[in-house]
Amino acid sequence: MFRRKLTALDYHNPNTFDCRDETQFRNCIVWLEDQKIRHYKIEDRGNLRNIPSSDWPQAYQKYLQDVSCPFGVQERQEALDWLLGLAVRYEYGDNVDKYKKCEPMAASSNSDKLVDPLVNLDSNSPDFKAGVMALSNILKIQRHDDYLVMLKAIRILIQERLSPEAITKASQNREGIPVALDNHILGFDTGDATLNEAAQILRLLHIEELRELQTRINEAIVAVQAIIADPKTDHRLGKVGR
Repeated sequence: MFRRKLTALDYHNPNTFDCRDETQFRNCIVWLEDQKIRHYKIEDRGNLRNIPSSDWPQAYQKYLQDVSCPFGVQERQEALDWLLGLAVRYEYGDNVDKYKKCEPMAASSNSDKLVDPLVNLDSNSPDFKAGVMALSNILKIQRHDDYLVMLKAIRILIQERLSPEAITKASQNREGIPVALDNHILGFDTGDATLNEAAQILRLLHIEELRELQTRINEAIVAVQAIIADPKTDHRLGKVGR
C-alpha cells in the first residue's frame, strides 16, 4: 500500500520501508513535511524534526491536527496513508504540466484477458487491512471482522453512489409535484398529527418506489418478448403428414 505512493514521491527506500519500525516511521513523516507537504514554516519544524525526543509523539499528534488529518497517533497506518495521499496531491499540484505530458503506459500483450484484481491479494496483509480500514473510515462504512466483506461493501458504495453515472443522476434536479396530504387516506391513526403526516409521506414515497420497480419489470418483460416473439424455425426438422 505504501510502496506505490512512496515510489511516486521519489522516496529513497520505498521497497524496504516498514512503518512498524519507529525510526523509519518518524524519518518518513519528517521527510514528507520537509520535502512534499511543507505545512509548517522551516523554523516551526523543530519539534517534528527532533526524532529521538520522547516528546515526538506529542509533536506528531499536533501535526496531524494542524493538517486536518482524520486519524490519530494510534491509527499509524491509516494516518501515514492519508499523509502520503496528501503529499501526492501536492506533488501533482506543483507539477501539473509535467505530469500532463506523461505518456500512458503501453498496453500489455495480454490486455485482452480479463484478470481478477483480487487474485493476488493478501487479505491478511497489514497494509491491506490498513487500507480497507482507512477507506471505511472515510466512507463511513460499518466495520466488520472480515476485511474482504468490508472491501465488497466499499466497492458497492462506490459503484452505486460515486460512479460517474450515479453522480450525474444525483446532480440532475428533479422537480417534485406538490401533493395535498389531506387528499390521501392513511388508513390508520397513530394518535399524533405529526406522525400521521410522516406516515402519509412514507406511504407516498413507497408507492413511488413501487411504480419505478413496476416500470423496470415492464421493461424486462418487453425485452424478453422481443427475443421470444420471433423464433427462428428450422424447416428441415418439419414434416407434413404421417
